[in-house]
Amino acid sequence: MRKALAIPASASALLCIDLQEEHRQDRRLLAVEFDRVIGNVVQLQQAARRSGVPVYHFAYVVDPGAETTLAHHPRLPDGRSAFSDKDDPLTAICPEVAPAEGERLIIKSEASAFGTGLGDELKAAGTKWLYICGVWTEACVDATVKAALKLGFRVALVKDACGSGSAAMHQTGILNLANRLYGGAVLTAVAACRLMAGETAEGWTPETPVPIRYDYEDAAALYEAL
Repeated sequence: MRKALAIPASASALLCIDLQEEHRQDRRLLAVEFDRVIGNVVQLQQAARRSGVPVYHFAYVVDPGAETTLAHHPRLPDGRSAFSDKDDPLTAICPEVAPAEGERLIIKSEASAFGTGLGDELKAAGTKWLYICGVWTEACVDATVKAALKLGFRVALVKDACGSGSAAMHQTGILNLANRLYGGAVLTAVAACRLMAGETAEGWTPETPVPIRYDYEDAAALYEAL
């Protein structure tokens, strides 16, 4: 259901997941409407900086020779990672949403942003709410949201600042997370910016277990209603 929310800026942080050039330049990894996603993330970052909300940036980068890289990770014939290889310049964060001075860029080699020790750092800072945006919705965003919930954070999932390889992949990814986003909310970028500014705004929260049952025919409409 939709309800009014208020999130203290002092108890929140913005996590920007894998907003890398490969998602708009590498034909194999293109995210649909990526420029729209980037534009909404720009608005989130500006709102966060105005209100003193910490902004964290993450990039997925794979070193095929590292011990932490899975044995069955996909590789090219020359041994490089099939995606996000450490030597590929397209792993760079898009310049529009790159870290500002003093903001951290954290390199990760797995889907979740919480494989980096981030949880302890955020808790030590008194963070309770996490605004989460980025790509891909059903992969790295999904893994980050689920890890955040497991660690006890409340998640504000900004649906129109996330993206994936198709509209269907993105929309169903958001719906699946919304069904289990207990203690959190699904927001638009406009609502998230208002919340960061200290205003109230509406978000969608699950009031019962798995409240959204969707089919191919109605998934898009249910996504829009969040």
